[in-house]
Amino acid sequence: MDDAPIEHLTEATREKLRQTVAKIERLEEEKKEVAEQIKEVYSEAKAFGFDTKALRQVVRLRKIEKADREEQEMVLETYLIALGEA
Repeated sequence: MDDAPIEHLTEATREKLRQTVAKIERLEEEKKEVAEQIKEVYSEAKAFGFDTKALRQVVRLRKIEKADREEQEMVLETYLIALGEA
């Protein structure tokens, strides 16, 4: 199906294309809804007095393997020392 003109597509292929596009659109809508829910949770956290910037960093760091995170922190510390910032 590389660069096949549309007239060369079978009806089954066209239907599969329609289904694929519809699925992507549904998932994009779900992603938008989830992003809004996450935004609401951060707003709630802020209302409780939590620092949302720190929360975002915690969430991001928890996605990284502990050994990788420690290595990144070590490199960061080395760079800060080299720059006279630590």
